[in-house]
Amino acid sequence: MKHLSAAVLLILLLVAAAATPALAAEGQLTWAVHISLAPTWFDPAETPGIVTPFMMLYALHDAVAKPMPGKTMASSLAESWKASPDGLTYEFVLRSGVKFHNGETMTADDVKFSFDRYRGAANKILKDKVRAVQVVDPLRVRFVLKEPWPDFLTFYASPATGAGWIVPKKYVESVGDEGFKKAPVGAGPYRFVSFTPGVELVMEAFDGYWRKAPSVKRLVFKSVPEESTRLAMLKRGEADIAYSIRGALAEELQRTPGLTLKPTIPHGVQWVNFVDQWDPKSPWADRRVRQAANHTLDRNALNQAETLGFSRITASIVPHIFEFAWQPPLWSHDPAKAKKLLAEAGYPNGFNAGDYTVDSSYASVGEAIVNYLGAVGIIAKVRPLERAAFFTQYREKKLHNLVQSGSGAAGNAATRIEAFVSAEGLYTYGSYPDIEGLFREQAVERDPRRREATLVKLQQLVHDKAVFAPIWELGFLNGAGPRVAESGLGLIAGHAYSAPYEDLRLK
Repeated sequence: MKHLSAAVLLILLLVAAAATPALAAEGQLTWAVHISLAPTWFDPAETPGIVTPFMMLYALHDAVAKPMPGKTMASSLAESWKASPDGLTYEFVLRSGVKFHNGETMTADDVKFSFDRYRGAANKILKDKVRAVQVVDPLRVRFVLKEPWPDFLTFYASPATGAGWIVPKKYVESVGDEGFKKAPVGAGPYRFVSFTPGVELVMEAFDGYWRKAPSVKRLVFKSVPEESTRLAMLKRGEADIAYSIRGALAEELQRTPGLTLKPTIPHGVQWVNFVDQWDPKSPWADRRVRQAANHTLDRNALNQAETLGFSRITASIVPHIFEFAWQPPLWSHDPAKAKKLLAEAGYPNGFNAGDYTVDSSYASVGEAIVNYLGAVGIIAKVRPLERAAFFTQYREKKLHNLVQSGSGAAGNAATRIEAFVSAEGLYTYGSYPDIEGLFREQAVERDPRRREATLVKLQQLVHDKAVFAPIWELGFLNGAGPRVAESGLGLIAGHAYSAPYEDLRLK
């Protein structure tokens, strides 16, 4: 009887547990964000080859595959995929029963539609390489390539681009592209509630998210361009997480009881781009001038002053952890050598370099670099632009003289080179024939060793020609308040922002 009673009790407990509903999402997390939020970041089709849009995409949308904790390419909307032995087809098996926020069920038609309408970074190389996208059945989609392309998954199924992030075909067709940006509908863990331009974005938990229901009910992102204001909001409890706190303010954050400094190390390299180097009338057309600029920068001092030593000094625009990355020797801080190079190039007294255009959230870094340049006679003026405007003008080739560039997008050496070095890259103002030839050669090479050798040779040429003045692999410093149990910062290796949002927790 005792054994029987225990069995009955166990059954009753199991029934009671099954009848108990999952804990409902509750509470609110508020971010003080360092940039002005723009509707273009809400649409995966316009992803510009930088990490910023993924701040929103990881909440509103989902992808066939994406980086997740412990995995660089985790199955998401696609349960699995496989490539044919000849490398010409990739077939994705989609997850059954996935719902968009408006109740529509995701199918292979949505995957094909999302690829066809994609117009962001690397869209040309994707469209040039893919012969057809075939809907095999509602849960199976096949990509047919024109020739074997070893980087297909790296470009498509990772945040190197936004091409693999899926939107609902019927809804987009009904509201149009502009209507979609005003009221985006996705398949992510949070649904869109409201957006006040220049003020805030509000999202609420989507309990039907396939991976798991979020535990935090509401997410609020407030645009706060002023760094000291972000820190003040964190101190007052008006924000739970504050992005991009640098220098003396970051030290103050560290000293404040109840606040926690949360650095992330994204795939984020920042560099100075000499966009006029292909103009023979520009001083930057002379390699010695570009070399001189590299020798003016005291990167170590800048690292300590701005990012408390968390950044990694580099001489490449390709993160050292990327596949096929080659790390050049570091540029020395040598103003005397810089002046000698300038004199050899015909500028013994320096020259007026015009505007130094920079994303306004990194204006302080730009000011320091302009001061270093000025010390050897290269006189420039900092011109800060709000981030969305900055990258719009950048890709429309409207910026001149000096541009402080950067990218935190995932990928490998080839994806970074495609966007910023190759002739058809979204942010490329010119290219060199030998570099371009190597880029085309590596793109079709299926042998990993030969491909790596070609990419290394290409990166060596970029360094030898001093195409850029790399600054650092950015140490991105953030703060978290006392209510936060899990901020999501650093959960995904190489991702700058909080994610995955369904894993966030309050105390």
